[in-house]
Parts: sequence; C-alpha cells; structure tokens
Amino acid sequence: MPNLEDIVGQRLSERGLTLAVAESCTGGLLGHRLTNVSGSSRYFLGGVVSYANPAKESLLSVPKETMVKHGAVSPETAVAMAAGVRRLLAADLALSVTGISGPTGGTPEKPVGLTYIALATPEGARVERYLFAGDRLANKTLAAEAALRLLIEHLEAASQKG
Repeated sequence: MPNLEDIVGQRLSERGLTLAVAESCTGGLLGHRLTNVSGSSRYFLGGVVSYANPAKESLLSVPKETMVKHGAVSPETAVAMAAGVRRLLAADLALSVTGISGPTGGTPEKPVGLTYIALATPEGARVERYLFAGDRLANKTLAAEAALRLLIEHLEAASQKG
C-alpha cells in the first residue's frame, strides 16, 4: 500500500503541478517525507524551515503585525506562510505548518498540540486547525501526516472537478 508521500507525488506528477512547503513546528519533517520519494524533484521545489518569527518575516514575508496581533500559531500566520513560500519558490501549491509541539510552550488559549496547516493555491488558501494529543515527536509526525492528507484531499477534489 502506498504511503502518503507516494500518493502526493503521483497526484502532483499526474497534474504537472509543483509544491513548496513552509514549516515551523515540524522542523523540516514534511520536506523530509516528500523527498523520500524517488523522483520528487519533478514536483517538489523546496521548503523553508522558519522556526523563529524573524525568519517567518524575512524569508516568507509574513507581516510582523500578523504575528503580533494573532501569534505565530494562528490561522492567519499559517496562511501567510503558505502564500509566502508559494511566491518565493514560484510553486503551483504550497503547504505550511505552524504549531506548538510541546511539551512546553502551551497556554490555556493555545495548548500544546495546537497546529494550523494551510494550503495555498492559485485560487486562494485553506487553513485547518488541529489539536494533537501526543508527545513532541508524535505531534510533529501527526502534523506532517495531516498536511499530506490535506494536499491529497485538495488534489482529489480538483481532479473530480475536471
């Protein structure tokens, strides 16, 4: 049975689309998974691990005001990260992941495991909220899995439209 990154590769290749990623809490795990597929250079352009807020601003053009008003872990920042990496690498599609992997860093308003994943497309952006309940490594793994599933869902829905 193919794994998620194989399915992503097959769907992107079939449609002739390219992908870029912007990662914070996953620390490069999403890009790692995508590049585990032989031939992924046909569709995967690259990624930015923007762990610190200044990197989100300087590399991905996330407005400082967005992070001040909403926080680095927010739907608004996730969308800005995805849009920024899509522009930066001139990709058809882009995924971003921002969250609190734990075990520290959580607050009552933003608990450990809170993660936002965004997908930027030529038509706009979609963002999903997740609350994972694992330890740090499990939360990172679950976030990468959720990002791949979000992309697969988008690609399958787009292929059904024509």
